Amino acid sequence: MKLLRVGNPGAETPALLDEDGTLRDLSGIVADIDGELLADPAALARIREAAPTLPVLDAEGRRIGPPLGRIGKVVCIGLNYHDHARETGAEIPAEPIVFFKAADTVVGPNDTVLIPRKSVKTDWEVELAIVIGRTARYLESDEEALAHVAGYAVSNDVSEREFQIERGGTWDKGKNCETFNPLGPWLVTADEVPDPQALGLKLWVNGELKQDGTTAEQIFPVAEVVRYVSQFMTLYPGDIINTGTPAGVAMGQPEPKPYLRAGDVVELEIEGLGRQRQELKDA
Repeated sequence: MKLLRVGNPGAETPALLDEDGTLRDLSGIVADIDGELLADPAALARIREAAPTLPVLDAEGRRIGPPLGRIGKVVCIGLNYHDHARETGAEIPAEPIVFFKAADTVVGPNDTVLIPRKSVKTDWEVELAIVIGRTARYLESDEEALAHVAGYAVSNDVSEREFQIERGGTWDKGKNCETFNPLGPWLVTADEVPDPQALGLKLWVNGELKQDGTTAEQIFPVAEVVRYVSQFMTLYPGDIINTGTPAGVAMGQPEPKPYLRAGDVVELEIEGLGRQRQELKDA
């Protein structure tokens, strides 16, 4: 299923995009697309059964919000693509690099992204986002890890590289600026993604292709990421894991590096998971 939320920020309506591309209203049978829903197999089964008869929503002019409400935490994995590590001159990590984004960085897939004040190095990162569907702690195998995944979504892990790398401390200062995590357009349930290691990822800036990668290049695959993270924290339904970005970010390009500026347009997509488009403005 392709689950999404449409409407004004804070007042989104749960919806479903059916096989014919018709937008259908879920508000009559579920309150929201959130962790509580994803952890309830009976509720998901009711949605599947009712899908052909659900009321149709007019998609014209309707904002698409983040596909998940009441997000618990956003866990991120850094330097998780072989080609991205090579382009930045970084060593291949022995274990996943883990950092966090605040849940309030998450915005809709086509919402405006704000360039932080005093920023000169705002960068793009197309990423596969994992959405957790079952409480996960101390998982032992890849099979067990994948059984805890509710679905996947497109994520743009927007980053301010000066704040992240040159200002001391952890990466978090360059990752948590307002609007720095567009998510969606859909949450695609795991049954529709038989192999998360076989997905193409692309990102364009002002129409120019910058990133053209595949999840096959991940250093730590999806199952290993979920298993690993569960050793250090409890993952709850509605938590998100951003799994890293392939080569092609501004930081990895020759000088002068083409960091984002107000007026730029970023578009990104992942095979089968939909497409995003953001215009950049000054904060």
